[in-house]
Amino acid sequence: MGSPNFRFKQFTVWHDRCAMKVGTDGVLLGAWCPLPHRPIASSPYRLLDIGTGSGLIALMLAQRLSSQSPIANNPYTIDAIDIDADAVAQAQYNFEQSPWSAQLHAHHSTLQDWSPSLQRSDLQVKRSSSEANFKRSNLYSLIVSNPPYFQDSLKNPNAQRATARHTDSLSYEELIMHSVRLLAPDGILALVLPIEAEAEILALAAEYGLSPTHITHVHSKPGKPAKRLLIALTLIANRQAQRTSSEANFKRSEPQAKQTTAQLFYIESATSPRSEEYTELTKEFYL
Repeated sequence: MGSPNFRFKQFTVWHDRCAMKVGTDGVLLGAWCPLPHRPIASSPYRLLDIGTGSGLIALMLAQRLSSQSPIANNPYTIDAIDIDADAVAQAQYNFEQSPWSAQLHAHHSTLQDWSPSLQRSDLQVKRSSSEANFKRSNLYSLIVSNPPYFQDSLKNPNAQRATARHTDSLSYEELIMHSVRLLAPDGILALVLPIEAEAEILALAAEYGLSPTHITHVHSKPGKPAKRLLIALTLIANRQAQRTSSEANFKRSEPQAKQTTAQLFYIESATSPRSEEYTELTKEFYL
């Protein structure tokens, strides 16, 4: 049986109640994803972690933001949502034990039902169409997700693990569509996915008015095929302004996504289980 927790330099992640344990995918996304541009003075960053699990990625982002400058000069809040009540409870515990407990908030909610204006006590209340047009201040500067990714494979008999791993509860299209709904005009959507999902994600991104700014193909080691995709997307100019409360299912009719060259990244080297680039990327986190 594995350890019930994983210790990082500035925080510890307990994951014994979570279907998905601390793993390389989450660490990669938390360390790799671009941070949003500084908000307007006195306006805090708002970040959203979709399918937070143990809260790993949210904690990594809190550490990165707090290291830039004191929180008083760099205000932010991170909402972390998950459909698994046990995971939410454990994420909240991890947040409360961290140095950034005031900035981190775990919520039991699906992405489909999530609104940044909802409080913990009324997450079960369905939004009306009039509540879909959020104020700009409620939109997110950064949305991250290590989402479910098995679409056609045999499900795990453990229901909790199956939910965390399979796209039945959150398809790629729903992930993109609702992220666009919640994303600030200059916000970033950052994902880690199986490499096989690249073509589908890029097509969906173009349909919903998103353009890739960063693409990284992650290989286990040189000579091996890529296994994971790290991708950051932003709204194509002027598309956010065209959305209204009645456009929750907004799609682009004429995709104009710019070309972004994929970078290659290796987790291992020929002689070490951690390559120099992986060590450099994660040096502020691993003990």
